[in-house]
Amino acid sequence: MPINIIIADDDVLIRESLKIIFEMDERFNVVWVAEDGKEAYDICRKKEIDVALLDVRMPFLNGVEATAKIVSDTSAKVLILTTFGEDDYIKNAFLNGASGYLLKNNPPDQIKNAVISVNDGNAVVQDIVMEKIKNPRSKNNKEDKLKDLTLREREVVQLIAKGLTNKEIADNLFISEGTVRNTVSHVLGKLSLKHRTQIAIYYLEE
Repeated sequence: MPINIIIADDDVLIRESLKIIFEMDERFNVVWVAEDGKEAYDICRKKEIDVALLDVRMPFLNGVEATAKIVSDTSAKVLILTTFGEDDYIKNAFLNGASGYLLKNNPPDQIKNAVISVNDGNAVVQDIVMEKIKNPRSKNNKEDKLKDLTLREREVVQLIAKGLTNKEIADNLFISEGTVRNTVSHVLGKLSLKHRTQIAIYYLEE
């Protein structure tokens, strides 16, 4: 089954170029191309979308705002694809539930691989973006919360931060995928987070 995607970008040249790139690959089905975040959100509610590729700066709803609504109200996962690497955009995108943040200057194959990875439930964070995520300012508060985790929960958190899937974590720790899912749920509750990608960001910031 191809991955159903929507591409949202206010630059017509970029969105049409991305459409051509993905349509040439049978692993993807471009369901829609949108001019702004609101249109992307509306389409995600109406159609079966697996992954939404969103630019950050768009009219009506920007990419960060659209991410929050798409993740909250639909089953689609969000990959931010943008030229903007400002710290606030990055952090707010992940806080709103984005599964990945990638810059547009990456080769087409890397962008396509990122979509596949996000669709599989993984987090995608480019190295240059990761450096901007690390922020020691609130370290003490985060350290206190991380200390509340059990040894098993900390092991799972560390492997999530490395980008491993639930199956890979289960194989590494010799436990079942069900145990991993339960552990992730407990961690989300203890750290007051909503999304497994946020666990990785939380840990890396600490």
